[in-house]
Amino acid sequence: MKRRPLRALGALLLVPALVTGCTSLPGDSAPQAIRAFEPSHPTEDELAPVPGQEPDLLLRGFFTAAGNPAQKHQAARAFLTDPTASSWDDTAGTLILDRIDLNAEPGATEDSISYKVRGTVVGTLGTGGVYTPENGEYEATMELNRVGGEWRISALPPGVVLERTELRNKFSPYDLFFFAPTGKFLVRDRRWVYNGQPSLDTALLSLLMEGPQYDLAPGVVDEIPPEAVFTGTEGGVYHFTGFGDLDIDQRHRFAAQVVWTLAHAGARGPYRVELDGTPIDPGHEALTVEDVAEFNPNAFAGTISPLYALNEGSLMLVDGTDARPVAGPLGTAGNIASAEISSSGGVVAAVETPDGVGDPGKTGAPRSGERGKSRLLLGPVGGQTTEVLSAGTLTRPSFEYEATALWTVLDGRTVARVARSTSTGELSQVEVDASTLDEPDHGGDEQLISVLRLSPDGVRVAMIRGGRVWVGTVARPAPGERKIVRPVEIAPAIGDTALALSWQQDGSLLVGTSSPDTPVWRVEVDGSAVTSLPTGNLMAPIVAVASSSNTLYATDARAMLQLPASTNSAAFWREVPALQGTRAVPVVAD
Repeated sequence: MKRRPLRALGALLLVPALVTGCTSLPGDSAPQAIRAFEPSHPTEDELAPVPGQEPDLLLRGFFTAAGNPAQKHQAARAFLTDPTASSWDDTAGTLILDRIDLNAEPGATEDSISYKVRGTVVGTLGTGGVYTPENGEYEATMELNRVGGEWRISALPPGVVLERTELRNKFSPYDLFFFAPTGKFLVRDRRWVYNGQPSLDTALLSLLMEGPQYDLAPGVVDEIPPEAVFTGTEGGVYHFTGFGDLDIDQRHRFAAQVVWTLAHAGARGPYRVELDGTPIDPGHEALTVEDVAEFNPNAFAGTISPLYALNEGSLMLVDGTDARPVAGPLGTAGNIASAEISSSGGVVAAVETPDGVGDPGKTGAPRSGERGKSRLLLGPVGGQTTEVLSAGTLTRPSFEYEATALWTVLDGRTVARVARSTSTGELSQVEVDASTLDEPDHGGDEQLISVLRLSPDGVRVAMIRGGRVWVGTVARPAPGERKIVRPVEIAPAIGDTALALSWQQDGSLLVGTSSPDTPVWRVEVDGSAVTSLPTGNLMAPIVAVASSSNTLYATDARAMLQLPASTNSAAFWREVPALQGTRAVPVVAD
């Protein structure tokens, strides 16, 4: 697998102080809390050195104890000599390694020994529990000495190093919620919080008050006043101050942020919330999720998504064991390479290829020698379509919510947004500013975009560039303008094998690849987990993937298959009953 260097680290790969500016993780300090909320995991016993412990085992014990951030990693400092414990800078950053390998260095004596520590960096855990995927090599030297007959660490680099298993054992992911610019959706902001946190609810609300994480901030709205403070809980009431300037609608939206953040963390309602000494909603002393149901972040997961399919270049509606062509020209076209359907908007966008349909899923970057133009068609489902634009190649269209606009990529380079005027009804094409993708740290301009998919809330965009999976944030520099910012490669472990991707309703990504061993992956949006899905009877390449609330779909080398969304590793993919014996492409309407 091709490796890329850690972003902005250059030649510092041998220096463990790789991440700077991290001052705290959820769990290393406690906000004011009078009523404690039980965390979802029991608090672990404190780890401590074992008398007579061998130096390599003591060093491994240190790495395990470093997973407890409480009181400036007090548990881990017990493994250090007193001078080293006083000087160790645990705020220099937290690196997550796939595993930690130890090898003793030559020259050991009865009272001193050095170990070379190595591993592959898979991510960093930053301020506020923000996980960022990385891919690079780690190497450092740690020295141990006998003190009073017991081995202790006498020299180590600044910063914290954790194995990936320790991250998962000691921390759990939770969602904070901020609003999309439309004000219609709550957007997930994934954070990792220490399981031993004595007051999980207060920790999450403290993080909420600090605002969205850096990469997400340009794409969401944060109406919380800068001077606002969460002061803790008393008598079952969550107290906030500094909200005097919020109007009733802003108070209601903030209530939605608080309620859904707590509900997703498992805190039972109803929730009593006061801003500057008064109930957040004058009409409700206590709030439930029903009071803010219009902002339910799980609303997408509850919708019934009609299934369509592209079969031999024509669009079909799949209903149980029956698949029939849709009405209108798309049902008999024979040269449609990709399509996107918006049930909420009642429209379909399709890419028509010049020389027949070719291989399923073939809509990516152009190959030398290809001729003709691909056309983007738009119209009502089952009705007449109109050509919107054309190019050598066009990626599969991706709608914004309610089909107010759509995105596609021309010739692998130009990201276009087609929007309909609310006043005149006319369509206009505007180029999306994707200049950040051309920067060396973000892949460079040699990586053409073969797949682009907007998240259901329109705040994030997922892309395949040179076979690698990237996620960026959609910023709005001015009315009608869009810009892709803060792009991050979120699945380095997949390498350059990605061919297809789709957003799932829980905010994760489904990725199809060319790898025979791991043809389909589930990728968390922060890149903290990349999980291979059941291989079963899949045969790579996987050229198309899609998902509904209860079913996953994939087109492999032979057929279009399906798998229950809740399944185990031994499950087998089955051909879609209505399309057995055909290599169709799934299209799940939003």
